[in-house]
Amino acid sequence: MSSTRLPGKVLRPLLGEPMIGRQIERLRHATRLSRIVVATSTRADDDAIAAYCAQIGVDCFRGDLDDVQSRFLGVLEAYPVQTFVRLTADCPLADPALIDRCVEVHLGSGADYTHNQQLWSYPKGLDVEVCQTAALREVARNASPYDREHVTPFIYNHPKHFKIERLNRTPPLRYRWTVDTPEDFALVTSVYEDLYPGDPAFTTADILAWQKRHPDRVLINHVEVPAS
Repeated sequence: MSSTRLPGKVLRPLLGEPMIGRQIERLRHATRLSRIVVATSTRADDDAIAAYCAQIGVDCFRGDLDDVQSRFLGVLEAYPVQTFVRLTADCPLADPALIDRCVEVHLGSGADYTHNQQLWSYPKGLDVEVCQTAALREVARNASPYDREHVTPFIYNHPKHFKIERLNRTPPLRYRWTVDTPEDFALVTSVYEDLYPGDPAFTTADILAWQKRHPDRVLINHVEVPAS
């Protein structure tokens, strides 16, 4: 709830339901996820998130606000698994099929860590990280403050030490579908208003078709992307 650019964004109403609820609704369509756990902080302003999770029957774990890595490790102690998927809670256009594909690639390759973030080939907001619990525990012993805040950088910055798989899309789709600003929230609201009533499980292909019909609403970050 303490987002500086868009305070309280995860509980902002999106077609009458908190944004995080809309995302969870989409995640429940993923067939390769056995459990969803919301990992929020112990701050009083995040009591509302814990209360909402209880209302919709989703597990909620609470830990340190800034040491997000320790919060994840706490989840993995409370809900022991060998493999977990990391998804941020400001992505209400998450793609269940892409999540399933990342999990399948990860398990099939025997990787320590699998992701689809390199080269920005999928829209921001469709980010998926699949990770072995043992790998995260290993890096936590020597993690820097930056690693603790962002959870997995040590893993993907050390490809010689960890087996890493990645999914890239050709051609790339360098759009902004995550929610950090009022403009981002306006975009996803428009998508939901137009697509959700006809099909609550609308797909990435549906969103891309919608963008073609509404090119004026497309959000693109103008950043330099490395060639490799």
